[in-house]
Amino acid sequence: MSDKTIREQLHETALKAPHSAGVYLWRNAEGTVIYVGKAKVLKNRLSSYFSGQKNIKTQLLIANAVSIEYIVTANEYEALILENNLIKKYSPRYNICLKDGKSYPVIRITNEEFPKIYRTRTIHHDGSQYYGPFPDVYALDTFLETIFKLYPLRRCRTFKSRTSPCLYYHMGQCKAPCCKKISKESYTEYFGEIISLLEGKDDAAVERLKTEMRAAADELNFEKAARLRDGINALNVLHNQNIVESFDENDADYLAYWREGELVSFTVLKIRSGKLLGRNNFREISLNEDDELISEFMNVYYNSPDQIPPFIYVSTSAMLPETNCWLHETYGVDSQIVLVTDDIPSAPRHKAAIQMATQNAHEDIIRRLRERGDTPAMEELKDRLHLDRLPIRIEGFDIAHIGGKWPVASLISFYNGNPDKKNYRYFRLKTTDGLIDDFASMREAVTRRYTRLLNEGADMPDLLLIDGGIGQVNAVDAVIKALGLDIPIAGLAKRDEEIWRPHTSEPICLPKRSDALRLLQRVRDETHRFATSRNQRLRTKENVVSIFLELPGVGEKRALTLQKKYTTLENLCKQKPADIAETIKIKEEDAADILAFAYELLEMRNEKKEEQKLSLIKAGTTKELAAEAGRLAGLADEALGL
Repeated sequence: MSDKTIREQLHETALKAPHSAGVYLWRNAEGTVIYVGKAKVLKNRLSSYFSGQKNIKTQLLIANAVSIEYIVTANEYEALILENNLIKKYSPRYNICLKDGKSYPVIRITNEEFPKIYRTRTIHHDGSQYYGPFPDVYALDTFLETIFKLYPLRRCRTFKSRTSPCLYYHMGQCKAPCCKKISKESYTEYFGEIISLLEGKDDAAVERLKTEMRAAADELNFEKAARLRDGINALNVLHNQNIVESFDENDADYLAYWREGELVSFTVLKIRSGKLLGRNNFREISLNEDDELISEFMNVYYNSPDQIPPFIYVSTSAMLPETNCWLHETYGVDSQIVLVTDDIPSAPRHKAAIQMATQNAHEDIIRRLRERGDTPAMEELKDRLHLDRLPIRIEGFDIAHIGGKWPVASLISFYNGNPDKKNYRYFRLKTTDGLIDDFASMREAVTRRYTRLLNEGADMPDLLLIDGGIGQVNAVDAVIKALGLDIPIAGLAKRDEEIWRPHTSEPICLPKRSDALRLLQRVRDETHRFATSRNQRLRTKENVVSIFLELPGVGEKRALTLQKKYTTLENLCKQKPADIAETIKIKEEDAADILAFAYELLEMRNEKKEEQKLSLIKAGTTKELAAEAGRLAGLADEALGL
């Protein structure tokens, strides 16, 4: 294989990376990790290696690499910690930063009668409490400064009894526990509040900080207000959950999976000595139910006592007692398989880890579907729908509107079983604006789409999917036949996931694990997402455009003046020309013209509202009538032998 081919494969991997934070690893031909990096957006960061002129180090890295792997994290904060751990584990050749053995700082609360709080990079297993680590050192220092200004805590390096207090006491920044000027109970109460702040439990403490900040601003003490503001912001930064490093030093595995049809990807996050040191993905094909997948995987994955950690965290409880017994009887280990729920200790950390594992499994499924092109699903579709050819190109339609307003039809395209976003289109519907008629909307969108393809001599899709039942399918089939086209049509009804073909009396029902059904669901869901997003944009755009701009001789400045004084078109129509003329400083005859046009505009809007009301009344029965008509048409076709 040539270097050019390897580079193309690396570039392709980069382009297919997800738009999420994570850590990536470059490996050479021997499988050795030669570089570890982190990214806020993996796709953007990896793609940047293949654009523009690069320095010698980057050129050597790409020249020596044969593969790229990545681990998705919940945020950039977790990526920073994980990058640090992996660099220490692999000592990659092309990494420079973070190879000095340092760790990110943590907050330590000492295990003493009168504790001290400070930041450190060293962990002492002496009963002290630790929080972190925190990559943002500035935010950490700002938080600690705020703590010392809010609580009179000791600052001395070592605690010992004294006869006279230090300067901090006289400055009001310490209660001098060394001179017994504060009881242990009162001093400990401070740390109860501080720990609640660090764990994100004390909302009252945060509100107290905000109240003090506002009070300081009202008193024009802006320096204090800014200090409190910075402390609150720093606290928000520190509250970012970090699941890739802890201080309990327990070994644990986090198991999660993602499935698409018969394809299942498992992800194992390996926590060793409290640090996330690796992620393994495993690809399987399974027809088992979801609640059996974890136990099925564990029976194959764990094959020696040394491989089994003391704790295994999973997201499903099925067959956990049986699996626990199997591990004990087979390997003689007393590992605990723990279902992650809100009831277990440190639930947020464990839930975040399971979520991270699930996200990585999902990304692996996406890569598998891209790699194989979802051919099994297309082959099953061809067989179950009795198509003449493999549905390599599938186009899907959906309609979105709000009470008949802002009607939009979305067209999405799947090629080889995957989204082909460059061929997405949407149609601002004209014939049904203000009316609720999904069948007419679908007919308009399909007519416009395939009339254009006919005129351009472009290729037609291998399958047309409609989000709906037999009524919508028959409506689209009439359009396709009128255009003289032969495009297979199918409709996927949401309620029971039934597949309807034109002029049939019974739907096609596929098993829920069917690859063909999964592909149709992906197309249907994508059409709905695309249509809804476009409809939302139109609503937003129209809602921010003033109705007063439609009046003659009214620009943005005059429209704003009318909007402020009259608010609605209805209120404007109640005014006299002289009032309007005085408001926007124009001649009275010009104001009369504006008022006359406003009457017409208001009448048009009221007529449209009446049409929408009638449409809403009819909409409840239209779909039922169309579905029944389609069913009867199908029976007639069967009776005639068509």
